[in-house]
Amino acid sequence: MKSQDILILLKKLTLEGESLSIRGLAESLGISASSVSESLERCKKAQLVDRHKKKVNVLALQEFLVHGIAYVFPVEAGRLGRGIPTYVNASPIQEHLAGGSESYVWHYAKGTSRGQQIEPLYPTVPEAALRDEELYQLLVIVDTLRMGRAREKVIAIEELSKRLNAYAENQ
Repeated sequence: MKSQDILILLKKLTLEGESLSIRGLAESLGISASSVSESLERCKKAQLVDRHKKKVNVLALQEFLVHGIAYVFPVEAGRLGRGIPTYVNASPIQEHLAGGSESYVWHYAKGTSRGQQIEPLYPTVPEAALRDEELYQLLVIVDTLRMGRAREKVIAIEELSKRLNAYAENQ
């Protein structure tokens, strides 16, 4: 697995039954078409997509995100900088928590928030998230699973389950 595989799977979920070509996925995520194709092949081998690489295996993805993402793609907070809010500072996680003193952001030069910078799953995540609110929220949930404390992870798991159940119904 590579980190872009998760980004691509999450984007496929937000399409709600629409089929976006490999080129379309590549353009929407800022990833090369060949990288998207290779990613979907890896996901097929891992049984995270069907054999036609069209539908995401929602249950397998959920299991991986809940139990494995923090070990495969760990993250720690870095230096202060400008960027786009993530983790406990963005929707849908922030609505469940009282305001804390620390802010976390993905580094992004055009960002309007300041906080401790954390490494996104893939370098193009900030741009892709700004173009797709639903994808942004899924990535915030994933960041919470990657670095959250127990209570935050419980909230992230609930939010993830709610969304994945809805996606499964629409597939």
